[in-house]
Amino acid sequence: MKDESMFSGVYKDKVVLVTGHTGFKGSWLSIWLNMMGAKVVGYSLDPYSDRGNFMACKLHERLHADIRGDIRDYTKLDEVITTYKPEIIFHLAAQALVRTAYANPKETYEINVIGSLNILEITRHHDFIKQVVMITSDKCYENIEQIWGYKETDRMGGYDPYSASKGCAELMISSYRNSYFNPKNYQIHGKAIANVRAGNVIGGGDWSDNRLIPDCIRFIESNKEIEIRNPIATRPWEHVLEPLSGYLRVCEKLIQDPVNYSTSFNFGPDISANKTVYEVVTKLVNYYGKGKVIDVSDPNAVHENTLLNLDVTKAYVMLGWRAKWGLQEAVEKTVDWYKEALVCNDMYDICVSQILDHGDSIVK
Repeated sequence: MKDESMFSGVYKDKVVLVTGHTGFKGSWLSIWLNMMGAKVVGYSLDPYSDRGNFMACKLHERLHADIRGDIRDYTKLDEVITTYKPEIIFHLAAQALVRTAYANPKETYEINVIGSLNILEITRHHDFIKQVVMITSDKCYENIEQIWGYKETDRMGGYDPYSASKGCAELMISSYRNSYFNPKNYQIHGKAIANVRAGNVIGGGDWSDNRLIPDCIRFIESNKEIEIRNPIATRPWEHVLEPLSGYLRVCEKLIQDPVNYSTSFNFGPDISANKTVYEVVTKLVNYYGKGKVIDVSDPNAVHENTLLNLDVTKAYVMLGWRAKWGLQEAVEKTVDWYKEALVCNDMYDICVSQILDHGDSIVK
């Protein structure tokens, strides 16, 4: 199944590099690009799990190129980019877990900061690269536990190593855009760079450790009680297709109007989706049809922010973008994927069907 008309058809026949394509968000983005006729070149480490979305959809058989490599390896990354000459880059490769960052801070900084630096440096040296979308995180902001959403102009920060690594990456991206890819000088350098931040994503095919939905599914499938460690934490929950539609919209606009869209964007849900961990898990259990939730909060656990919201006004006004699915539908689509994966040996068409059902999230 294909729909090459989405996002004005700008991706058809384009060579697009997706770093982190074996990961949760990267695999979904690769599917979306593939179904729009793009020639997707993936660069990533091995998939985290044999059950994850990349393996479940047999993406290694469907992409233009499926390459294993470390984002910190400048030489190999440059060789791959030089060989395939992508016009567009979506940079998603990252160490994306807060608790893993506490255990391995040096590795987290190297992957999230130096990995992003490598993409920017390589972009600087190759004329064929035209549009780059750098994906970071909503946790890049200095979180003061405010009740209103963070805007793109708010201060970068990071209490914990993961959040700080993303704040560092954001400052570096801004510096490179000002110094080497300044929109005012677009006619000279010919490159458009956007950086994007998203809320907490859920969806089928995520099997990472210490992530809410995968942990819930593991407990349910093992007929064990669902243990949640931070039930009152509130996050801007959204289905994975919401921010991905935003990333694709940003790149479409970079192609059409590079000067005005080389900037930063938040992608988050309607404020009604800002719910506690306990509320999200309760919705999942109710829709799944089984499971029991227990609170295993540890007062001595490592710090994780309790409240985090995003202001997405800029995306709405400049891009005409807004989240399509509410929290209930996002949970239902997620559960449907995991249930289907129990009996289906190729989830690609299931993912494409959800993408087509979702659409591009552009305000009509």
